[in-house]
Amino acid sequence: MALKDILVHLDATEQSDARLRVAAALAQSHGAHLTGLHVVDLFLPAFVGDPGGGGAVVAELMEQMRQDALADAAKVEAAFRERLRLDGLAGEWRQVEGPTPETVMLHARYADLTVVGQEDPEGGGSRWARAVIEAVLFSSGRPVLIVPYAGRFESVGRKVVIGWNASREAARAINDAIPLIARADSATVLVINPRVGPDGHGEAPGTDIAVHLARHGVKVEVDRVTAPDVPDGELLLNRVAESGADLLVVGGYGHSRMRELVLGGVTRTLLRQMTLPVLMSH
Repeated sequence: MALKDILVHLDATEQSDARLRVAAALAQSHGAHLTGLHVVDLFLPAFVGDPGGGGAVVAELMEQMRQDALADAAKVEAAFRERLRLDGLAGEWRQVEGPTPETVMLHARYADLTVVGQEDPEGGGSRWARAVIEAVLFSSGRPVLIVPYAGRFESVGRKVVIGWNASREAARAINDAIPLIARADSATVLVINPRVGPDGHGEAPGTDIAVHLARHGVKVEVDRVTAPDVPDGELLLNRVAESGADLLVVGGYGHSRMRELVLGGVTRTLLRQMTLPVLMSH
């Protein structure tokens, strides 16, 4: 399946422009329709409340917040439309009022790929970044491409590393990423600390999935790394950095029986320390 419908979540932060450039470059190379989604989310601080003003004070504050948010949205929309014009892309602008994570997740269900931003650990980006990633990853049923909060990414998908752990999530991520992997100049299946046994990686870890990708016309190498004393997430990121890859494909692990999502160790490490775009599926 080709990428024909790409959604990018845009906001008024500095990181938004990097996401837009990545999404536009993918839309251009795949001949895809690009949708820019901006959510006007009127976050009301918990401390709001004035015994002397009552509801009138809250209403006035909400209206001022809404006008400020709409002014920011107009600037984001102008940048998106200019990107469409410069790159000659087909696309559309969507502006929705509501809760950010749930809104992005809902729109992601109708796209082949959703591009979002990594949470800035210094707090300089969107307050919703982490929640948006979790909502799209675990509830949309679609793959998500996460762009790091820092850096410029002129190419995405020329040199791909696939983190393979023989899990359902990893198999789903690879299938979702085939439109990108098939266009890569090179792809490497990276197996970290492979397991043995009937529920493990098989006699030759990584070989089975490499053969599957080869049938899609992808030239694939297999790289097996064993270092039991190093956390898998750190080992994965170190190997990716050494390879010079511009895209990492992995399964996103976690479970959401409770309201707060509990992320798996590798997923958590990637979301905190990624230095290149990461495509995840669950």
